Amino acid sequence: MVKVSVILPVYGVAQYIEKCAQSLLDQTLQEMEFLFVDDHGPDNSIELVQRLVADHSRKDQFVFLRPEHNMGAGMARNYAIPYAKGEYLAFVDSDDWVEPDMFESLYKEAKGQGGCDLCFCQISKDYTDGQPTEILKNPDIPSGKMTEETKRYFLTHYVSMFSTYIYRREMVEKGEIRFPESRSADDSFFITGALLFAQSMAHVDKPFYHYMIRPGSVTTTKDSVKYQKRLATFRSLMEYLKAHGVYEPYKNEVDFIYLKKGYFSSVFNYVSNSTEPKKQTLEEIRGELLCQVPDYRRNPYYRKKCSLRALDFLLRRCKGVALKLIPIYVRKTNQVV
Repeated sequence: MVKVSVILPVYGVAQYIEKCAQSLLDQTLQEMEFLFVDDHGPDNSIELVQRLVADHSRKDQFVFLRPEHNMGAGMARNYAIPYAKGEYLAFVDSDDWVEPDMFESLYKEAKGQGGCDLCFCQISKDYTDGQPTEILKNPDIPSGKMTEETKRYFLTHYVSMFSTYIYRREMVEKGEIRFPESRSADDSFFITGALLFAQSMAHVDKPFYHYMIRPGSVTTTKDSVKYQKRLATFRSLMEYLKAHGVYEPYKNEVDFIYLKKGYFSSVFNYVSNSTEPKKQTLEEIRGELLCQVPDYRRNPYYRKKCSLRALDFLLRRCKGVALKLIPIYVRKTNQVV
């Protein structure tokens, strides 16, 4: 029986993929499979992996898939999900790497807590330019069945690092949880859906996953219209959650997620990636917020967050000041936009 299926989209990562693949070969959990999706990249990334595993005892666990055309990371993951046989699904980016005991530890903890829908670890944010490593942590909640209180707390405090989780495949299929077509913030889409459908969760408080921040990666490449893709993702998220009946029970929490990760993150992204950001565009982004969450100022989480209220005031009343302060804030907090 395959316990964990790991899915990896591959595009233009020849410089990094061998380290990633080797970290999978070194996994202490034996009952695994690794699905590499060749997304029609410009280099020989897939061939490097195939050569690396050719004579390895685990070579039969490596599955290579090739869709007809380039799909982008999220849709490439969707392409692989029907091929996966594991009890749990996991996702690794092919320029990152993981500790040898990551999947064994997560699987054992999930099963030890009664077969939890989700199990996560912490993440090490590693910079290739020599900046100090950061450890990002999700909220520490009790393992086992999620209460209403713990789910609401986790939804409003989680870190969007979907690759630190294993997901019970049956839950993913039941909830029809997939990545969106828009190529931005697809991690927030997937993990929000998973959290709303999950009934139980476990965690291991160790940074097993190494998230590499490198020049030229999708997360660090400047794109002046990337904010539009992010808005499209969150528009799709709201539609998906409403269509599947999980929005209303957690309206306050979902609206707060939209406010932080949809609206404010889109503003940060636009201002940071534009040479001459315009006030009119800020109005357009705000218009999308008012379309999706017209009553956001009554949201209890927003009302408790002074920093968000202050930023919202600047964006509503002092756009010129906001355009000057946001790039400074992004640099100081080292945000990836």
